[in-house]
Amino acid sequence: QVQLVESGGGLVQPGGSLRLSCAASGSIFSINAVGWFRQAPGKERELVAGITSFGSTNYADSVKGRFTISRDNAKNTVYLQMNSLKPEDTAVYYCNAQIRSGRYIDPMDYWGRGTQVTVSS
Repeated sequence: QVQLVESGGGLVQPGGSLRLSCAASGSIFSINAVGWFRQAPGKERELVAGITSFGSTNYADSVKGRFTISRDNAKNTVYLQMNSLKPEDTAVYYCNAQIRSGRYIDPMDYWGRGTQVTVSS
């Protein structure tokens, strides 16, 4: 069994920063691509940032230059550093990862339960 747990959300003023963490635990052989998604009320879930197992990253245009995704493979953890936050960044942020539980097992898709980020004065 594999679990993803997000943490680090909260209430922050516009212009502020937060650092989200996504920790994977359980039966893990390897973690492939990991993505941070967000969903605001009344809107569809959207990809915010992604990182491959090799460290290549991609970002939504709306967060480029403000958000940074990184990973610590030794800790099975992926981070999302969010700077210069705006009210429109308010959403529930979810972590998604493709995880292989064994050398000969195909990777499966896992989601965390999300963490709320609210940007407001």
